[in-house]
Amino acid sequence: MAENPQAAAGSEEANQPQFALQRIYVKDLSFESPNSPLVFQDQWKPKVNLDLNTSHNKVGDNQYEVVLSLTVTSKIDEKVAFIVEIQQAGVFLLKGIEGAQLGQMLGAYCPTILFPYAREAIDGVVSKGSFPALMLAPVNFDAIYAQAVKRKQEEAQGEAGKDEQTH
Repeated sequence: MAENPQAAAGSEEANQPQFALQRIYVKDLSFESPNSPLVFQDQWKPKVNLDLNTSHNKVGDNQYEVVLSLTVTSKIDEKVAFIVEIQQAGVFLLKGIEGAQLGQMLGAYCPTILFPYAREAIDGVVSKGSFPALMLAPVNFDAIYAQAVKRKQEEAQGEAGKDEQTH
């Protein structure tokens, strides 16, 4: 009996890893300019600080929400010019991806996709606050994720070392 080539191809495709972006959205956005309008009188030489964080949670079968949280603080001398906080989020389909590869996708690849959207939203709200355009430099989420994994491994080894010393 001959095997059905289309059925065989279909079962191979079902076993293949699948990735799809299903939705991108702003989950939370905040802009503050606590020293306006006096801050506009100062010479514009700001110090800009960027804090970022990522998180994810499973929202359905093979669906994950990934949230990229950014806080941008701009100061002139010690005076805060503005603070922008954004949670840029997306829903991603990750099927047939497990373990370390799933962690890499959720911790680095998906935030890399979300970052340009967050950067654009930040630039827009800063401009609407009457400040010069702010285009954040690209972020290497692969390097950040690798550092986080290494730090967790070192912490786990440190805890294992403490356990061995107490026994």
